[in-house]
Amino acid sequence: MAHSACDHDHHHHGVAGDALAAELTAAEARCAAAEQRLTAPRRRVLELLLEAGQPVKAYDLISTFAVDGPPAKPPTVYRALEFLEKQGFAHRIESLNAYVACRREADGHAAAFLICDCCGATREFEPEATADIIAAGQAAGYALTGVTIEAHGKCADCKGD
Repeated sequence: MAHSACDHDHHHHGVAGDALAAELTAAEARCAAAEQRLTAPRRRVLELLLEAGQPVKAYDLISTFAVDGPPAKPPTVYRALEFLEKQGFAHRIESLNAYVACRREADGHAAAFLICDCCGATREFEPEATADIIAAGQAAGYALTGVTIEAHGKCADCKGD
């Protein structure tokens, strides 16, 4: 993923090996419990998101989708992303127009992200202010279906801490 120039190396920690297999097995179990199917395309997109360990643009997923052979057709990947978002396996980070795997098992939790504008490192956390946002929405007559907070800046590595 392209970001503004950094003069140092960054390591994004995705999931691999046994941990990746365990995440995918857990996702299949969650889908089965919700009477949903983690089809091969959905599984592959989730696998790519987990391996990346950082936000990924849909077109990057499309180009890396196929292990051997031509890339996936865009609708296949977009439908998989829509499913993964709806089931709580991924979040869309609007400001980056990218997707990131969600490894939290809480259904319907608020998504809050710290995003480094230099290297792209992204950390998900649970904000305390979410309850206030939901209460304000209810007071205004809204039935909120989700809350996503995006905070941009520089991570400790990029700011030189």
